[in-house]
Amino acid sequence: MDSQPLLDELALDAYRSALRAGVFVDEEVAAELGVPAARVAEARKTLLDLRLLGTSGEDGPVVPLDPEVVEAELVTPLEMSIARERRRVAEIHRQLHSLAGLYRSIERAHSAHSTDVPIRVLDNADDVRREIDLARHRCTQERLSLQPGGGRSAELLQQDVVQTQEMLRRGVRIRTLYQHTARSSLTTRTYVRQICAEGAEVRTAEELSERLLVYDRRIAFVPMERKGSEPPGAAVVTDPTLVAYLCRSFEAAWQVGRPFGSGPDGDDDSQQVGAELRSSILRLMAMGLKDEVIARRLGMATRTCRRYISALMDELGATSRFQAGVLIGRRQAAAGKDLTAGKNLTDGKNLPTRKDLTDGDPRSTG
Repeated sequence: MDSQPLLDELALDAYRSALRAGVFVDEEVAAELGVPAARVAEARKTLLDLRLLGTSGEDGPVVPLDPEVVEAELVTPLEMSIARERRRVAEIHRQLHSLAGLYRSIERAHSAHSTDVPIRVLDNADDVRREIDLARHRCTQERLSLQPGGGRSAELLQQDVVQTQEMLRRGVRIRTLYQHTARSSLTTRTYVRQICAEGAEVRTAEELSERLLVYDRRIAFVPMERKGSEPPGAAVVTDPTLVAYLCRSFEAAWQVGRPFGSGPDGDDDSQQVGAELRSSILRLMAMGLKDEVIARRLGMATRTCRRYISALMDELGATSRFQAGVLIGRRQAAAGKDLTAGKNLTDGKNLPTRKDLTDGDPRSTG
């Protein structure tokens, strides 16, 4: 509304015409401006509403009025309103400023007390969020984040992108590590492109053990085990030795992670990532883990995990999980190294076949 002019061009021209004539007559104004009388009538109504036109006497003609008088009538209420708001702002400053000193003194005492406790366990999720907000505002150098699981919700990412951008503008280095499965989430890819465009660094890895958040290598947040649908509490770690250990764990995972967010689709290593993901599934299958456990460790839906397993069993030539496990074990023994050595396990090379499984095994029925 502030950008809209009080008068359009026709109303201005009509006012000028009335000034020259000393009176506003629709037909004369319409003839002079060469516009329909209906449009002139609309302009006259606008000018009357703004009190730029008025009648001379009860039945007198419509005449133009002084704009300075109109300005005073329009501006004075606004100036009074602005003055009231300024007084309100000053009162807010006065009242809250009187509390700021008290808050700072208690906060310093609380912080001094907190540093004496290397680990504080907060059961309430709201308390955890308040502590994280405080750590974020105080952060000046670096935020490290491990985010296991697949893609995160759009609501969480929208909130985090604003906070992350604010920290980046303050010169804070942001590094985040997701699991490979997060690359399949459109909202996560969009979020990653946004923050990477402003300087954040994001990578993905096959497996991440637990969620972790570290600010300035000084304070770390480790969530408690989730029970039910409610957000869990967290342990707030400030002990320098423990925080340093958590940072070393992050760096170890970061070094083997693959960059995420640098390409146009947010994924320059899609083939290699896919191979690593399948390699992880094969390795976990060889350990005898159930589908649900494999899915949870790799941050994917159980249904998606089962599709992977079905495709891999077809490629192995196995008709059962037992056969697949034996085939994988034989391949490991033949290669003399773990399946995670970097070979593409789905290209058909170096994979044992069903014949390899049955040769020399009298228990097999083929």
